[in-house]
Amino acid sequence: MERESRIPRWLRRGARGAAAADAAAARRREDLLLVAAAGFPLARAAHPQGYGCSCERIGCPTPGRHAVSFAWHTEATTDPARVTRWFDADPETNVITATGLTHDVLDVPLAAGEAALLRLDGEGVELGPVAVVDPDRMLFFTKTRTPDDEEEWWPCELDCHPETMDEHPGLRWHCRASYVLVPPSRVPGGGGVRWLRGPGHPLPEPLTLLEALTDACADHNTRDAAAGELDHDQHAGWYGR
Repeated sequence: MERESRIPRWLRRGARGAAAADAAAARRREDLLLVAAAGFPLARAAHPQGYGCSCERIGCPTPGRHAVSFAWHTEATTDPARVTRWFDADPETNVITATGLTHDVLDVPLAAGEAALLRLDGEGVELGPVAVVDPDRMLFFTKTRTPDDEEEWWPCELDCHPETMDEHPGLRWHCRASYVLVPPSRVPGGGGVRWLRGPGHPLPEPLTLLEALTDACADHNTRDAAAGELDHDQHAGWYGR
């Protein structure tokens, strides 16, 4: 008769759980190092704690979506040793990439991004890395339009900084002084950031994507406005009964 192990079952379950957590952390570290290897400067970001944020700010307006340090722009690095030290010190950390240094990001509503992807694919346009940020945004990574000589930099009404994101519900152009979350970051509610096209793809010129993205955002806004009017009319009809 086979004797039951003297190791308590709960202890064995705990060991399996710890091994699974270690394996998940190793995968996240590997994913993160792939982003650094692609040349995207990385910096630490806050991470979700339940539906809240790991930062100490009471009522944080952007839980799990902002940089840890005010010096994130100078902290940003592609050095794998530094990135590994950050991650090993806090395996739950989220990570941002600073834009306007080696790349820009065109950030659109998810539905508009999906429509633009279909159009761009049908037109045979070369796409670079593309990521989804749950629950409602899509990120298109492109070459940066910020030149080495900042005197030549040309502003755009689509330019978006972290503090102005609420002002840009449609297309946001992240260039210098901005950042976006990158995989394997997580957001409150169990979602996260994931690649549709990985960071190893060559970066396209932003202007090759801009028309399709602006058109898709305009269509998206039109549909939202029409849905809002329909909803208003339905409510008005109900109240008028």
